[in-house]
Amino acid sequence: MTLAALAATGATPRPSGETLEHQTERIITGIDAQLNDPSLATQGAWKLVWLALSEANANMAYIAQSTNDSNEFAVVARGTDADLTDILEDLEVGTVVPFPESGSPKPVAVSKGAMDAFKRVVNARSIASPSPNVTLAQALAVALKSAPSSPQPTVYLTGHSLGGCIATMLAPYLQAQTWPKQPKFAVITYAAPTAGVQSFVDYFDSVPWVIDERQNNAYDLVPHAWVDLDTTADWYPSPGPQATEEVKLLIGAISERTKGNVYVQPGTLCLMNTGYTSFAKNLVNKTTQDFLGQIAFQHANSTYLDLVGAPAVPSGPVVTDVSPTFGAPGSTVTINGNGFSPDSVVDFGHFACTKRDIDPSGIRITAQVPDGTGVVHVRVTNTLGTSPAVAMGQFAYGGPAPVVVSAVSPTSGKVGTPVTISGSGFADGATVHFKDKAADSVKFVSTGQITATAPGQLDDRQTVNVTVTVGKATSPTSPADEFTYTGR
Repeated sequence: MTLAALAATGATPRPSGETLEHQTERIITGIDAQLNDPSLATQGAWKLVWLALSEANANMAYIAQSTNDSNEFAVVARGTDADLTDILEDLEVGTVVPFPESGSPKPVAVSKGAMDAFKRVVNARSIASPSPNVTLAQALAVALKSAPSSPQPTVYLTGHSLGGCIATMLAPYLQAQTWPKQPKFAVITYAAPTAGVQSFVDYFDSVPWVIDERQNNAYDLVPHAWVDLDTTADWYPSPGPQATEEVKLLIGAISERTKGNVYVQPGTLCLMNTGYTSFAKNLVNKTTQDFLGQIAFQHANSTYLDLVGAPAVPSGPVVTDVSPTFGAPGSTVTINGNGFSPDSVVDFGHFACTKRDIDPSGIRITAQVPDGTGVVHVRVTNTLGTSPAVAMGQFAYGGPAPVVVSAVSPTSGKVGTPVTISGSGFADGATVHFKDKAADSVKFVSTGQITATAPGQLDDRQTVNVTVTVGKATSPTSPADEFTYTGR
């Protein structure tokens, strides 16, 4: 799982633009450093042999070789670099196509989307050291040729999410090749959606794997695509969140993308978290945002590492907020967060920041605002990836400041409860709404704090979003602004 998690690091290209070659070199540097880290589950006992990105950063794969006497290799696939909704939608599952590369003597069929991803991986050529201008199979052949004859080499196929789906296709493809030293093959996937129909599974399960495991979090939605995705609409058990009608409609619509094709998961299922003991405790309200947030938590690499008892891999940089949140080009902005390293670079939207000072603590960067326009996200990139865009990390050229709610306190109460709202961009005269009801009593405290009294609702036992409006700007909703009514 650690090798699979490393594939996700360094995945995002810089917002201001980065060539495929520069991005590949950055990812190689990051994965190399982590493979050499003795504190991870991999214990510093692996080295990078080959890595390639497909065009447009759609997919990535790498080969690692053990540096001890085990004579092991790992072929690791990364799925599409996208958010969770895209993961469920980007595989074209309404059409099945032949998979002749499987090596099966009988016809085998997989989804067109899975086949497209597989082809991108097997045809990708590395454009940087350690094995430039060769494909995955070519690089593995060279590595096996130089490997010891004893013990017999073992090649592990692994990946998380779509990477796991791709790994189930790479496994029979590589098994069918002729190698200078014939290896044994093992397949261990994590959170993988389905690649093919029954013919694919019949052949996959007939192949003699050393290990054949499908490791899934019992409350991860993604592995249910595309076998029984509808069952997830009944989630989650107490304490929740329970699916809203909007979520049920979304899951139903996504399920219909199969157009009647019956998909089947290969391999031996190994379930974790069956008692729902691992969950995001701040995402349990019956709201669409909490449900989608819980799905993301249950599917995350970090959650899987925790479930298998492996140390967390170093995470990429994180921006928590910027100050001030508006200004002109050339002004100075403090970027707060964590994971900032000496090699970190800063982007204001699609504009690269050329002047920055990184505090040795790794939690602060002082940057000079580059030329730009509009409201942009400030993001930081290093060899472990690019920080996600966050509402408190926005910067408005020329102002006014973006309006954001970052927290409410208390998070529950009756009608008339005084609520402190924290965030940024607040101003005297701001209005506050609990769902669609305006608060009767609003007091401006500072640009980062407002107090308001919870107004009455038709349903006095529901969870609502608290929003602040300043002029024509209204704060975007998020789980951070939720308030739960507990009755009158």
